[in-house]
Amino acid sequence: MSASEPSPGPLTALDLRGGVRADRRTFIRLAAWSGAGLAVGHCGVRALWAQGPAQRPVYAMILVDYNRCTGCRTCETACAQFNHPVTVDGEELRGLGNPYLSNIRVHAFNPDADVPVVCVMCRDNPCVAACPVEPDAEGRRALYRDPELLTVRNDPSRCIACGACAEACRTQRVGAIIPNRETNRPERMCTLCGGDPQCVALCPYGALSYIKGGLDGRHYALPPERIAVELIARWYGPTQGGDVR
Repeated sequence: MSASEPSPGPLTALDLRGGVRADRRTFIRLAAWSGAGLAVGHCGVRALWAQGPAQRPVYAMILVDYNRCTGCRTCETACAQFNHPVTVDGEELRGLGNPYLSNIRVHAFNPDADVPVVCVMCRDNPCVAACPVEPDAEGRRALYRDPELLTVRNDPSRCIACGACAEACRTQRVGAIIPNRETNRPERMCTLCGGDPQCVALCPYGALSYIKGGLDGRHYALPPERIAVELIARWYGPTQGGDVR
């Protein structure tokens, strides 16, 4: 790109999916949108959504601008450091940042395309719906939505380690849930770092945005392989049979 050419606008998975036209004005508006989280009672997220706009839950998600992402994996380190702290001499410090422990994972493809994958916080949450554990008195299965941030969480005391949630996410959404190798319990669900996602805060290229409100639970539900095919076709031209590695 020459100095005289304008820099490309944001390119997110919502553009590839067609869920929201994220031109620069829309993208900035969504990124700046904020709102207070609403408590989710025993009726659950779906019942709240049926209520009026003032009572609806405020959904949040992390969006990737693929025109900015370089695949540096700083997001993985930042996530792992925050969500896996260590204690030294009685003081809790950020962890070592092992990318393996990160809730956001960067998938690399050839031709060159890097696709960070993180929970899309979908409103219909097929992972929660797939959990076979009977709801408790509060309406929660072993996998449930956090009442404040609406992130997906797991109750290890009730989880039966069946892997149904991970399979639902893999086949119906983005494959963000990864079962623990030893326990088979679900992991890698985004915590949004308590409302201040560190992957967004520390991305050196501004490729990640914390979108809170505005999307109303819409998501792109594209696996990384599909996103890679779309990106490679845009950047390099169509591949033979859509083959990416």
